[in-house]
Amino acid sequence: MMKKRSVIAALLCSLCLTAGGAVPAMADSAKVVTLGADLTQDQKDTMMRYFKTDASQVQILTITNKDEREHLGHYIPLEQIGTRTLSCAYVKPTQSGGIKVRTANLNYVTGNMIANALSTAGVTNCEAVAACPYEVSGTGALTGVIMAYESASGQKLDSTKKDLATKEVVVTGDLAQQVGNDNATNIINQAKLQIIGENVQNADEIYNIVNNIAVQNNVTLSQEELETIVALLQEIAQQSYDIEQMKETLENIQQNLDKEASDEPVLDGTAQDDGVVEDDGFVDEDSTDGEDITQNVDPDALGEDIKESFTEDPSLQEETMGDVQEGENVGTDEETGIPEATEDGTVLDGTAQDDMAVAPETTEDETVLDGTAQDDMSVTPEENPAEDPLNTDSLSEEAKASFEQAKSFCKGEYEGDIDSLHSVMGQDAMASATIDPQIGAELTQKVLKSYIKVLKDGGMSYIPADTDTYLSAELNMVNAEMRLIFSIELDPAEDDILVNETPETRQALYSDTMKFFEKLYGESNTSAETAQEEVIE
Repeated sequence: MMKKRSVIAALLCSLCLTAGGAVPAMADSAKVVTLGADLTQDQKDTMMRYFKTDASQVQILTITNKDEREHLGHYIPLEQIGTRTLSCAYVKPTQSGGIKVRTANLNYVTGNMIANALSTAGVTNCEAVAACPYEVSGTGALTGVIMAYESASGQKLDSTKKDLATKEVVVTGDLAQQVGNDNATNIINQAKLQIIGENVQNADEIYNIVNNIAVQNNVTLSQEELETIVALLQEIAQQSYDIEQMKETLENIQQNLDKEASDEPVLDGTAQDDGVVEDDGFVDEDSTDGEDITQNVDPDALGEDIKESFTEDPSLQEETMGDVQEGENVGTDEETGIPEATEDGTVLDGTAQDDMAVAPETTEDETVLDGTAQDDMSVTPEENPAEDPLNTDSLSEEAKASFEQAKSFCKGEYEGDIDSLHSVMGQDAMASATIDPQIGAELTQKVLKSYIKVLKDGGMSYIPADTDTYLSAELNMVNAEMRLIFSIELDPAEDDILVNETPETRQALYSDTMKFFEKLYGESNTSAETAQEEVIE
């Protein structure tokens, strides 16, 4: 699905228990630190001081760019992942207390986003700290959190749920650029609670749930944003989750967000004799080893004016980060909204610092230009000219040829250029429906933007479903995209370009479009011709 420019999803980042599986018993003292492979030794030492631990107390893993690409590559263009890995994580699996996450120097992902995604990944209870020695977006940290959790717990998380968690962070981050961090997290969190709790799987019902939550929170979502959220939640709904295991974390996140929204101050937690820390309603229920790693950090190790967030203290994010507001779009990719990397993914003109060896160049607003997608929220205008969303330079020659055929089809089918239609569908081809030329031109752009994303993905991120009717993952992805564009299951939103077209017209356009793609991929599917019965009357 297309994503708007001022968008998403941080470059994301992210990341399960097998269906209905319980968390195995484990010692709360099992702790793992992950360090970005491209940090200098001084920077690694700085992170260990921030975590207030050392190699004698924890297992240390090094996270490489290859690790990040394996976790993120299905959802994010490799050129935007960059070539450097800088973010770090500190994780301790626990037996109770839900998921607690603290972040430092991460300006894109928040503790709430990471905790929410970890619940999707299948994690039930853990403490996690995600940070970097200087300000970055933080998407690489989520990869570290997942890998650290698996190592510390001895539990391999379900790959499908990890994929969905990664996608969730991307979608949430994208939405945050449009409606704000809190609103985006709130919508995803509330919807997950209701959909998983009530076992809702129908796309129409999920659509209504998301739309109602947005309305109740005075948030306006575009049709494209609704479709993206619904597609994510429908995939999540198809997995098996125990809502009772997830509830503590999701409800804590909701309580956190509600406190921020009401501007209620959160009391500073103070340690008690029994090891419980009270934080205006938040209680550390798991302190059997005498330490909550999310509470036991040294912010001074990272210097002054660091950005922090904490699931147990909503005031921390408000005081140090504020909230990304609607319309903000600093250094993000036009198609994905992901922070962009420099051409070579290198740090720009770093200079030696006291304890951090090399510090990346910063802009006037102190945003780091470190040259990686996951760790770079801004590039200069000279380095980031507006790119054509239909640019095919990164495609293979075969994919370019397919895209050119799609352009000809769209020009013929939607815009009335009969010669273009004949060039790809044969001399007898005729469009089954006629629409306004301006609407047709907009539809051409929408379909082509969707198709170029499929070509760049190559079907790698597609999760097979029982309802698949094509052999090719790419063609199944195309079909899913076209059903959304032509509103086959859902009524079009008021701002949709096809809102004034009849269901019959939308169905005819969809059927013709899928006939073209079936011809292009050398497959056939009778359901593309007989799906009329699925049109919402």
